Amino acid sequence: MKLKLLLLLVLLGVLGHAQIPANYYISSNGTGYALKTQLYNIIKNHTVKSYDELYTTYQTSDRDYFYENDGTVLDMYSEKPSAKDPYNYSSGSTQRCGSYSSEGNCYNREHIIPQSSFNSSSPMVSDAHFITPTDGKVNGQRSNYPHGNVATASWTSLNGSKLGTSAESGYTGTVFEPIDEFKGDIARMYFYFATRYETTVSGYSYPMFNGTSNQVFTTTFLNMLLAWNALDPVSPREIARNNAIYAIQNNRNPYIDHPEYVQKVWNPTTDTTAPSAPTNLAAANTTQTNTNLSWTAATDNIAVTTYEVYQGTILKATVTNTNYAVTGLSAATTYNFIVKAKDAAGNTSSSSNTLLVTTSSNTSNTATDLYFSEYVEGSANNKALEISNATTSTVNLSIYSIKKQTNGSGSWSTGIPLSGNLSKGNKYIIVNSSITTNCYSTAAANISTTAAEMTFNGNDAVGLFKNGILIDIIGTFNGGTSNFAADVTLRRKASITSPNTQFNKTGEWDTFSSDTCNNLGSKTVQAITKSAISKDEADADEVLIYPNPSQGNFTVYNSNMPFSVTIYNILGQFIQQENSSNSSTIQLTNIPTGTYLIKVSDETHTTIKKILIN
Repeated sequence: MKLKLLLLLVLLGVLGHAQIPANYYISSNGTGYALKTQLYNIIKNHTVKSYDELYTTYQTSDRDYFYENDGTVLDMYSEKPSAKDPYNYSSGSTQRCGSYSSEGNCYNREHIIPQSSFNSSSPMVSDAHFITPTDGKVNGQRSNYPHGNVATASWTSLNGSKLGTSAESGYTGTVFEPIDEFKGDIARMYFYFATRYETTVSGYSYPMFNGTSNQVFTTTFLNMLLAWNALDPVSPREIARNNAIYAIQNNRNPYIDHPEYVQKVWNPTTDTTAPSAPTNLAAANTTQTNTNLSWTAATDNIAVTTYEVYQGTILKATVTNTNYAVTGLSAATTYNFIVKAKDAAGNTSSSSNTLLVTTSSNTSNTATDLYFSEYVEGSANNKALEISNATTSTVNLSIYSIKKQTNGSGSWSTGIPLSGNLSKGNKYIIVNSSITTNCYSTAAANISTTAAEMTFNGNDAVGLFKNGILIDIIGTFNGGTSNFAADVTLRRKASITSPNTQFNKTGEWDTFSSDTCNNLGSKTVQAITKSAISKDEADADEVLIYPNPSQGNFTVYNSNMPFSVTIYNILGQFIQQENSSNSSTIQLTNIPTGTYLIKVSDETHTTIKKILIN
């Protein structure tokens, strides 16, 4: 499904650019404000529609075929790009409804540049290029406040848009901040407005404007808009919207068709000076899977627009502020982070200080409760769940139950109650009663049932409840119809021995192919300690580790089959985990010299070897 959606977006992008009329921008060959005037002359003579006709325009220009793909109204102030929207509106020709007392009551029309700035004059009052469908409550909260980055929020919408005090240096009033997904969209609407109404904009009263017809914006807000434009590049959704409005108004937003025009108009002077490097990169509140990074701001001859956060050599995120919350990490693992600053011209600073962060470990003596250790979502009715007890005592199961949310929406089901006792180190298996014997024997399961909870598919969140309270989850509650784990087996990583109410597929789970059932209930749960490792697990001759001793780089080879490698220090503390096909090159960095234990596990046996790191 994701692949199909990606192909659709690529196709829309290609078609979007293909629909720019031939020679439409042939006269736009200047730079700076001269280029803006050339663009004004191209887009000024558009068809003017009435204010009420905007609702007709929205039927083609603002429909959600990019996130939920359900055709509902795409509202930048309520859309949640990676989760289920808090509410939806059906597209209609007119809207005469609601008191806007709460979100989800009714949608109306949002002038990104408020009507009050141009006295509701035509054609500005009905120009769809900068007027979008928006929830009435959020529109009212935004009011006539300028857009900007919020320092302290006084109100937050259900999708995370915020109203509050300004974080913009040079402006102390109230501002409204959309989510990052749409900051570039809004910036390019401002640039369109400044260009289309070049001959009258100097007379408009608005905190973001400086009273001129050339720069139009105050330096504070121009730098912010440039940063938003860089943070959120043109999307297929914008391209499709631009095409739909062109079909009705017969003019286009040039900053969507040619994103490079933003720099050519408002930052034409060649800027070759890179920002200074961010300093004092530090981490706080580090857990098994998360850490919060912060740093001291960089400086630039014009302005720093964004920061790039790297985890090793991988770009993790691009942000506009000086902090970032990293998620999806593995327990008891050391990561290195750096941050770089960028300006509007694309100049990049040197790296900040390199920060090493080690996530906290999760061993048996810190296990807090029962947890899901395996999830089988296979063909037909091959459905199974495994629950493990890594605590230090036997647990009475009578207060636990398994519940399901169907298709990523609605309430939790009544649930399957568990019964009996689960002794420490043991596992509890629940299966669909129609599971095939090739996958798992119903006679070997603790519960074999026809209950709806065991008919889950890849978009049904499954929860482990204790006294009616969720303690562990597979999937995302209210995650919508997108599949998080269809036709796969998930196994909890060896480093995870406690529940988590936030599903972290990458950081906590290993993924295997459909109908991989061989591990269900096969081994007891056991924290890796020095004494536990010393119990011989067959040392197969076909497992090779070389070179040994090593400087930290070595190869593990297993002639048997695909395997996983888990590395511990001599005290049995978890260091690192890798998965491979039949050989794997391991790199250990920033660890003390000494002897380490290499645990190699495939589907048939486990081998433990030692390696000396010099």
